[in-house]
Amino acid sequence: MAKNLVIVESPAKAKTIEKILGKDFEVKSCFGHIRDLEKDDMGIDIENNFKPKYVIPEDKEKVVKELKKLAKDTDEVWLATDEDREGEAISWHLCEVLNLDPATTKRIVFHEITKPAIENAVLHPRTLDMDRVNAQQARRILDRIVGFELSPVLWRKMSMRNSLSAGRVQSVAVRLIVEREREINTFNSVSTFKVEAYFTGKDINGKSISFKADGPGRFKTAEDAEKFLEQCKRAAYTVKDIQVKPGKKSPAAPFTTSTLQQEASRKLGYSVSKTMLLAQKLYESGNITYMRTDSVSLSDTAIGEIEKAIKTSFGDRYHQHRKFKNKNESAQEAHEAIRPTYMENTTVDDSDTRKLYELIWKRTIASQMSDAELEKTIAKIDISTNHEELTASGEVLKFDGFLKVYMESHDDEDESEEDAQEGSLPPLAVKQSLDLKEMKATERFSRPAPRYTEASLVKKLEELGIGRPSTYAPTITTIQKRNYVEKRDKEGIKRDYRILSLKADEITKVTEAENTGAEKSKLFPTDLGMIVTDFLNQYFNNVMDYGFTAKIEGEFDEIASGKKVWNNMLKEFYFPFHKDVENTLENAERVKGERPLGTDAASGKPIVARMGRYGPMIQIGSVEDEEKPRFAKLKATQSIETITMDEAMELFKLPRNLGQFEGSDVIVNIGRFGPYAQHDKKFYSLKKEMDPYTVELDEVAPLIAEKRTAKDERTIQIFEKEKIQVLKGPYGPYIKQGLKNYKIPKEKIDNAATLTVEEAKAIIEEAKANPPKKKAPPRKKKAE
Repeated sequence: MAKNLVIVESPAKAKTIEKILGKDFEVKSCFGHIRDLEKDDMGIDIENNFKPKYVIPEDKEKVVKELKKLAKDTDEVWLATDEDREGEAISWHLCEVLNLDPATTKRIVFHEITKPAIENAVLHPRTLDMDRVNAQQARRILDRIVGFELSPVLWRKMSMRNSLSAGRVQSVAVRLIVEREREINTFNSVSTFKVEAYFTGKDINGKSISFKADGPGRFKTAEDAEKFLEQCKRAAYTVKDIQVKPGKKSPAAPFTTSTLQQEASRKLGYSVSKTMLLAQKLYESGNITYMRTDSVSLSDTAIGEIEKAIKTSFGDRYHQHRKFKNKNESAQEAHEAIRPTYMENTTVDDSDTRKLYELIWKRTIASQMSDAELEKTIAKIDISTNHEELTASGEVLKFDGFLKVYMESHDDEDESEEDAQEGSLPPLAVKQSLDLKEMKATERFSRPAPRYTEASLVKKLEELGIGRPSTYAPTITTIQKRNYVEKRDKEGIKRDYRILSLKADEITKVTEAENTGAEKSKLFPTDLGMIVTDFLNQYFNNVMDYGFTAKIEGEFDEIASGKKVWNNMLKEFYFPFHKDVENTLENAERVKGERPLGTDAASGKPIVARMGRYGPMIQIGSVEDEEKPRFAKLKATQSIETITMDEAMELFKLPRNLGQFEGSDVIVNIGRFGPYAQHDKKFYSLKKEMDPYTVELDEVAPLIAEKRTAKDERTIQIFEKEKIQVLKGPYGPYIKQGLKNYKIPKEKIDNAATLTVEEAKAIIEEAKANPPKKKAPPRKKKAE
């Protein structure tokens, strides 16, 4: 038995640290949280100063038992969980469960899993920081209170479903997405005309040149644009003024948790949760520093290593010493930014994490590199027949600096046409005459703010002070899992735009088409998300208020720094909140989530768009009517809030009879699991690209034949009476009864085709009597 027991959170981390510490240390994992609040009565004794009631979950009992035995037989226990509040709380739970004294048990923290960092931590242990523990407890308790008290309100006051839930941070995140969607829905696009002139001529050296210049602002109407072009007929064009200004671009700070999530989304297309999963892997294998941080600072040692790497690879001119500071002075856990532990490692062997590591390496090294040096030229061009001026601008990169390694990406809402990268201008001289090749006035339309991506939502939450590094990924995952928000693409629509062109003193007008509004991997609120958000906004505006949510985060920070008592903070929140819950339960009307659309011309019955058990739908008629109402499910791209009467009636064209195939009708419809075709009493899912409203028989018939053949090849035996099938799966034969599958014992697999119904029943009964043991769930993710 080793003299020292070190407890960490994950097995991968344990393995890396054990190699560093040597034979006197045994490093074990507790697999994340070992205790959680009880489910009964919220797990909180509100009357007893919000005392939490913790239990060891069933799946952690074995781990705790093993740790207790090891702790009992070792000389010294070291707690080495992560260095944030969550990690501090896990260490405290370990003290409680293993009967360790928090005042004397050695607590070690490190920002990176390297030999110097681990050895230094062992040389300088500390004890538990109870202020940080209490900050985490306060967050956990407050979030449990909000979830446990709000969710039953939703169950009782909303007629959609019982699985509704609410959360302090998640509900505010959904509100952001809902508000952005409504902003887009109510946005009225305005068209203007942008003038661009294309010139040719000779430069000061006599060489042929061509370049573009912009007109004087935007014209509101086609008439105004045409009037301007008319004024430019038979005009002479002269370079009136040239200004050359030096400029520079500076590198971005090293990564924090949120900026890493944003850049990995933009550059690599990673979801926030995937980024955190891969970053955790990189940290635990000793490749990067701790991945949950608000800080942009780098240690002096790291800055020295980065300087050496830059000078070796690129030369002295490319290095510029920089110190970055956080804008937010109360940045939680302000240690270091996310950086590679060894700057000489430009990549890693692991193919899963390689792209993310290289992104972190490039961002880190670029942060200590020289500015990029630019030269911007602005030429003003005089129009002899008009008092207005044209402007040509160009940008030349004189020294690439940090751009040699890294260029920061931006969200689409940060970009505009004016932000587009400018090309260079040819050499021009004042009073130089220019030849106009063509002048165009092109119609352009104003655009609403774009829908959020996961990256831009993280950025917005951070700007508002909502949540912390450990909360962004689970929040975004939760709102999608609960069907309040969905991530999807949106196809663009065709739109006409007008072009007025002046060429050889003649004005021509043409109309062209463009594809507009296409979006990829954007967050859309579902109808359910909108209805729940409206209800919570109406009755719990405090909880849904951005400023209030940020204020709560600030109070957690105050608890962590010992400036506020955690129980008092919970009291201040709970009693007004609980009063709102009671008032809502007593007085709020039940929400139906309905929107009247009009009256059916054929039957005279009302038509409503509403939430049903399986999602949004259109209903013609009422349940009180003698004749049953008719229902149609909305398409995935349609919403209760925006669907029109015509679009709603179009949905009732289903089911469609496409005609006969092999003597039986083929009927297409949309069911609970999506579009399908019915043929000869059997059902076949349609392919993704097949629209049930437009698909034809010649497309569906081959699909039916193909799927039927595949199903026949899969079927070994059928016992109709008992509803038992023996089927061939990717891993061999198995038995299916109803919706459940049963494994065939190894000794009987070869005889699957000759199994009797009695043998099949016996296998099913044996499997029911001896169900397979459940695998331990993966390590619990850090909560909000």
